Amino acid sequence: MSHHPAYTMAGLCVVGGAIGYAKGRSLPSLVAGAGIGAVYWYAGQRIQNNQDYGHELALAASALLLGAMGPKALRTRAPVPITMSTLGTASAAYYAKKAYEDRHGV
Repeated sequence: MSHHPAYTMAGLCVVGGAIGYAKGRSLPSLVAGAGIGAVYWYAGQRIQNNQDYGHELALAASALLLGAMGPKALRTRAPVPITMSTLGTASAAYYAKKAYEDRHGV
């Protein structure tokens, strides 16, 4: 079941990047949203197929999302960066817990 949040985050990243592009014609937003979304999707595939490092990959995508959107959220106070950085934080916490459980057999 832990693959569902990865797929959800993949979709939200793509939508967030598309919104960034539509509002400000920001091609980097579109590319970053699609790229991070692809990493989340791949992580979801690995988790769903019980392959190694799926949770760690989702954690890395969450950290990347937070690293990209956190400063922008603080600087602009715009709704999309705030939402994406909040989701990145929540996703990072969730996948850090899942990766820990995988490694330590909890």
